[in-house]
Amino acid sequence: MKKVTIGDLVAKKNREKIVMITAYDALFARLFDDYADMILVGDSLNMSFGGKNETIGLSVDEMIYHAKAVQMGAKRAFLVVDMPFGSTITPKITLKNAVKIYKNTLCDAVKIEGSKEMAQTIKLLNQNGIAVIAHIGLKPQLSRKEGGYRVAGKDENEANAIIEDALALEAAGAKMVLIEGVPSHLAKRVTQALSVPTIGIGAGSDTDGQVLVWSDAFGFYEEFKPKFVKRYLDGANLIREAMKKYADEVKNIKFPSQEYEYTK
Repeated sequence: MKKVTIGDLVAKKNREKIVMITAYDALFARLFDDYADMILVGDSLNMSFGGKNETIGLSVDEMIYHAKAVQMGAKRAFLVVDMPFGSTITPKITLKNAVKIYKNTLCDAVKIEGSKEMAQTIKLLNQNGIAVIAHIGLKPQLSRKEGGYRVAGKDENEANAIIEDALALEAAGAKMVLIEGVPSHLAKRVTQALSVPTIGIGAGSDTDGQVLVWSDAFGFYEEFKPKFVKRYLDGANLIREAMKKYADEVKNIKFPSQEYEYTK
């Protein structure tokens, strides 16, 4: 199957829903690659992979490490890498970090959290050949500043500001806009206002596509389950059961049996 391009994704707007999921290593990227249009190496790895309670704390080099692994497994899906907290302080710093990610990971785009103040940054990256996915609405990298995670755009003033953000970032050259944690009616308004595709997470079904963190969707991350997450698998308990069986067989000398031994 041919590699998914930004042109393929833009062509899906108002025609076919886009499927996006996170991955942090080659193993799971390979499993997801046949079914996902896009794979995100998200800074969510700081929580689901690193055991922290927020996305803040990752370095650019850590994102590159995981993205290089994902790139080895994802041969078809469009690969997006999060710009971590602190890597987008100024347009010049963002460009330097984005170039480093682009050159070292073979990714197709970077994702940047931020409102319309990031327009100049996105314009600069776009001018230098780097595709950008904008991230608006609830911004996990601002969780400390905001005192946690809260639904964005619940009042009309904030909703209008989010629409302004989306339009400004599209005008600056954003290839797609990810909308997180907003009322579904607002996500629909944003999607209708933009000519580029939107990806929703906790934003209802009217966006052009959906993204979930894989460990949330498949039941491996148990510390916290957001309202918008549907679990398609009870992954954690399946692993526990398999691990218990393995441990029991080792302790009771049932494994390895002769079937799993070299006899010559």
